[in-house]
Amino acid sequence: METKTLDKETRNKIRFVTFIIPEFARTYKMNKQDAYFYLKKYGGLDYLYKCWWALHIDNPFWAVRDLYKVCRSNGGYR
Repeated sequence: METKTLDKETRNKIRFVTFIIPEFARTYKMNKQDAYFYLKKYGGLDYLYKCWWALHIDNPFWAVRDLYKVCRSNGGYR
Protein backbone atom coordinates (compact mmCIF):
# COMPACT_ATOMS: atom_id res chain seq x y z
CA MET A 1 0.00 0.00 0.00
CA GLU A 2 1.36 3.38 -1.00
CA THR A 3 1.27 6.17 1.55
CA LYS A 4 0.76 9.67 0.22
CA THR A 5 1.45 12.81 2.18
CA LEU A 6 -0.23 16.12 1.63
CA ASP A 7 1.79 19.08 0.51
CA LYS A 8 2.20 22.02 2.87
CA GLU A 9 -0.33 24.25 1.09
CA THR A 10 -3.04 21.58 1.26
CA ARG A 11 -2.37 21.01 4.96
CA ASN A 12 -2.59 24.76 5.62
CA LYS A 13 -5.83 24.99 3.66
CA ILE A 14 -7.37 22.13 5.66
CA ARG A 15 -6.24 23.70 8.94
CA PHE A 16 -7.76 27.05 8.03
CA VAL A 17 -11.07 25.59 6.84
CA THR A 18 -11.39 23.46 9.97
CA PHE A 19 -10.66 26.56 12.06
CA ILE A 20 -12.92 29.07 10.32
CA ILE A 21 -16.12 26.98 10.11
CA PRO A 22 -16.36 26.64 13.92
CA GLU A 23 -15.58 30.37 14.21
CA PHE A 24 -18.44 31.12 11.83
CA ALA A 25 -20.70 28.81 13.84
CA ARG A 26 -19.74 30.47 17.12
CA THR A 27 -20.20 33.99 15.75
CA TYR A 28 -23.66 33.29 14.36
CA LYS A 29 -24.73 30.96 17.19
CA MET A 30 -25.06 27.81 15.09
CA ASN A 31 -23.75 24.32 15.63
CA LYS A 32 -20.82 23.32 13.43
CA GLN A 33 -22.82 21.01 11.20
CA ASP A 34 -25.47 23.67 10.52
CA ALA A 35 -22.73 26.21 9.78
CA TYR A 36 -21.11 23.84 7.30
CA PHE A 37 -24.39 23.18 5.47
CA TYR A 38 -25.31 26.88 5.53
CA LEU A 39 -21.95 27.82 4.00
CA LYS A 40 -22.31 25.05 1.44
CA LYS A 41 -25.85 26.05 0.47
CA TYR A 42 -25.14 29.76 0.04
CA GLY A 43 -21.74 29.64 -1.65
CA GLY A 44 -19.59 30.32 1.39
CA LEU A 45 -17.60 27.11 1.04
CA ASP A 46 -16.87 27.75 -2.63
CA TYR A 47 -15.63 31.21 -1.70
CA LEU A 48 -13.65 29.81 1.22
CA TYR A 49 -11.93 27.17 -0.94
CA LYS A 50 -11.22 29.69 -3.69
CA CYS A 51 -9.96 32.56 -1.50
CA TRP A 52 -8.63 30.78 1.57
CA TRP A 53 -5.12 32.19 1.08
CA ALA A 54 -6.29 35.80 1.32
CA LEU A 55 -8.74 35.04 4.13
CA HIS A 56 -6.26 33.19 6.32
CA ILE A 57 -3.82 36.10 6.56
CA ASP A 58 -6.50 38.43 7.86
CA ASN A 59 -8.09 38.64 11.29
CA PRO A 60 -10.61 35.78 11.75
CA PHE A 61 -13.31 38.39 12.46
CA TRP A 62 -12.97 39.77 8.92
CA ALA A 63 -12.80 36.31 7.35
CA VAL A 64 -16.07 35.35 9.06
CA ARG A 65 -17.58 38.67 8.02
CA ASP A 66 -16.56 38.09 4.39
CA LEU A 67 -18.14 34.63 4.48
CA TYR A 68 -21.31 36.20 5.87
CA LYS A 69 -21.39 38.77 3.05
CA VAL A 70 -20.96 36.10 0.38
CA CYS A 71 -23.73 33.96 1.86
CA ARG A 72 -26.01 36.95 2.31
CA SER A 73 -25.55 37.98 -1.34
CA ASN A 74 -26.46 34.42 -2.38
CA GLY A 75 -29.71 34.34 -0.42
CA GLY A 76 -28.51 33.50 3.10
CA TYR A 77 -30.61 34.93 5.87
CA ARG A 78 -28.35 35.00 8.96
